[in-house]
Amino acid sequence: MTWVHWVLYDIPASAGGIAEAIAPTALLPGTHEGINDWKRSGYGGPCPPIGRHRYFFKLYALDTTLPKLAHPDKTALERAMTRHVLAQATLIGTYRKGR
Repeated sequence: MTWVHWVLYDIPASAGGIAEAIAPTALLPGTHEGINDWKRSGYGGPCPPIGRHRYFFKLYALDTTLPKLAHPDKTALERAMTRHVLAQATLIGTYRKGR
């Protein structure tokens, strides 16, 4: 299973990054949050039960700004992006819980 830790969309093209531990109120204007797999908005950091886990960070460049969606989860957001993706990037990181 792939666990969704954070859903953000409509991040302005001018964004140079997202600060660590950023508060939702500090996100760039126009940025919206969806619902993660904990059924809440916001980022839920890595906390694997055991061993090393992979984390996928996906970024999509769209040809439009999406309408304000009613707290979409990953599936609803991907559906809204259909036919609007110009490019995408994936960063894969790993995390291992200390013993």
